[in-house]
Amino acid sequence: MSVVFAFALNTVFNFGIALLVARHLGPAEYGRFALAAATSTFINTALFDWLRQATTRFYSERTRSERPQVRATLDLAFATITLGLGIVAILLTLSGVEIVLSGALLALAAAGGAAHAMFDFHAAIVRARFDDRTYLRMVAVKHGLGLLLTVGGAWWFQDARVALAGMCVSIAGSVLAARRALIDEDAAPALAQPALARAYLAYGAPLVLAGVIGQAAPLLVRTAIAHRYGFAEMGQYSLAYDIGVKLVAAVSSTLDVLLFQLAVRADELQGRAEAKAQIARNLAIVAAVTGATCVGFWLTLPSFEALLAPQSYHGHFARYITALLPGFFAFGVAQYGIIPIFQIAQRTAPAVAGSCVSLGVAALAVAFAGGGGELLAQAQSVGVALGLATLLAFAAAQKPTWPPARDLLASLAGVGAMAACVAPLRGMAPGAATMALQIGAGLLVCLPVLLVFDVGAMRGAIARKLRPGTS
Repeated sequence: MSVVFAFALNTVFNFGIALLVARHLGPAEYGRFALAAATSTFINTALFDWLRQATTRFYSERTRSERPQVRATLDLAFATITLGLGIVAILLTLSGVEIVLSGALLALAAAGGAAHAMFDFHAAIVRARFDDRTYLRMVAVKHGLGLLLTVGGAWWFQDARVALAGMCVSIAGSVLAARRALIDEDAAPALAQPALARAYLAYGAPLVLAGVIGQAAPLLVRTAIAHRYGFAEMGQYSLAYDIGVKLVAAVSSTLDVLLFQLAVRADELQGRAEAKAQIARNLAIVAAVTGATCVGFWLTLPSFEALLAPQSYHGHFARYITALLPGFFAFGVAQYGIIPIFQIAQRTAPAVAGSCVSLGVAALAVAFAGGGGELLAQAQSVGVALGLATLLAFAAAQKPTWPPARDLLASLAGVGAMAACVAPLRGMAPGAATMALQIGAGLLVCLPVLLVFDVGAMRGAIARKLRPGTS
């Protein structure tokens, strides 16, 4: 169960670091930091994410021992791309170019993209090995250094550039701290095979394209808000977006860590039919837990804002979160519930269609909508929801195994019961006691419903993780 602890640690520190950096930088400088950080995520996705996708799908303990050329190919591809990106970052620093962000911030964004890619790639390796202990070590070091360097830099210098440099060092340092456990001694560079790299790129390219297009929508909205209303308003939007997407991604991606590799293992050992059945169980759990997370966040929002959001962000934070939450739910279900249907079938091209719909709606809103950043955030949510509907239509053509209607109805019942129980408490004075009471009441009402109806065979999955000696 150490991976669950790592998830909890990761979630708490992701929130804490984002909020502390926002507090110490202030809205305008945090806006610059957030736009550069979003650019680094975009770079990571565009250049490196196909390697993470290929690692998750094709690398395992079995291939580690029987086919070392798999890891050798992945390692060499990662090193080659990193070298090219490093050259570009140096040129950006020397050029003095400014495209919304300064050349220095753009160079730091490139460095951040490489650092995030290094962490994601090696986290996928330990995930494929079911090596929870190494993953926990990487997460702990990453956030320990993040507090010291990213938050410390923001506090001491009040400069987005220093905070970004600290972020890069902390992420890279987490991989270096676990370097011995990450090495495959048999995977010599000479074993790398260009044909394998091309096959992995062909598999991952549609997922990468979908991710790039999907990330272009919030990046476009950030840029439009900064251009029209200034970096301070963009900082307000960015804090709400960053906290919300971190929450949903943390919950959903942890479920993905626990569940998707089971589908890959089933496909490898028991055949495609069992893998599809596992994907259906995964989808039921992802939809239930992501829905409960988003509704629960809205129910506790007054206390969350009062306790955790910096004073200078109050009001804006709640309005932006409310506008963005439906899109966060759609994002979580699409990314970690529906896209695995295409991944397990190794037919990932339809993933692009959903992202195109999301970007199209965001682009139309930026081009034609007025009324401030909140309206752009609402349009972004509508776009992601329509993207999810598009993915569902394409997924139906794959003839997957769907979750039973009983599971989906039980999820609705659990989340509905939680909302009915906690909604009256939303009128209480915001504070720590109110928030603790809301969270406790929500868990006590929702979780038993999901367990009693065994949504997604949840009881069996929990029992296997609790049993000593099982992964």
